[in-house]
Amino acid sequence: MSRSPREVVEQVRRMVAGEGVAFADLFAADGVLTYPFAMPGMPRELRGRDAIRAYHGAASERRGMLEVEGVDVVVRETDDPEVVVAEIEHHGHSHGTGGPYRFRALGVIRVRDGGIVTYDDYMDPIAMAALLGRTPDLVAALSAA
Repeated sequence: MSRSPREVVEQVRRMVAGEGVAFADLFAADGVLTYPFAMPGMPRELRGRDAIRAYHGAASERRGMLEVEGVDVVVRETDDPEVVVAEIEHHGHSHGTGGPYRFRALGVIRVRDGGIVTYDDYMDPIAMAALLGRTPDLVAALSAA
């Protein structure tokens, strides 16, 4: 089934909300996920659905640190019909901080034939480390870099 970029972003929203969507399944077999603001110890680029699945599968235990209560998405069209910019904001309770949280990321997503071929994920890894209670890990990684 071929999905439009907007429809794919809705699937990303469902994944963030924990509604049973596997992130890697949204990608083309040779899709590329990049983290332009990646911190030390975090990959800047994942090439291929299998690499994306392996990385996100290993990171899934971190997901339990957040109780996502809601996810809002704003999709902005571009002059390229394959590309959208998605503002994704989720909120809920962080077990890492012991309190409520709100987190926003920006994704520049190219969809071709219903699958993501490129996804540039502009999220704040410092804010995410704090939400997950992993600030000491982040400090250690930065000190070693």
